[in-house]
Amino acid sequence: MNMQAFHIHYRNTQGTLMRILTAVSRRGLDIPYMHAAVSGYVHRVDLLLEVNPKQIGQLCRDWHAIVDVTDVRVSTPTPEMLETIAFTGPHPPASAASDSRSAAAMA
Repeated sequence: MNMQAFHIHYRNTQGTLMRILTAVSRRGLDIPYMHAAVSGYVHRVDLLLEVNPKQIGQLCRDWHAIVDVTDVRVSTPTPEMLETIAFTGPHPPASAASDSRSAAAMA
């Protein structure tokens, strides 16, 4: 499996972005990077996913089947995407940090 960037152009009608994201979540894939914005007369969402070749084909097929999706492109991740996911790594839950302070205060 390797990281791939997906660039999906779509008409912003009710539920279209949700259907795009549902195709990803149905496969149990994490979405470490997502950026949605207006691109001319249509909208665009960029996703970074760790997928194998079979999943790339399945996702592209599912997205092309959505009526309001106008274009799907797959590319290598941009440096900006990779930098963003490195910055937003896992963080401990807020309760874990406060529990250690509480334990120290109780001692």
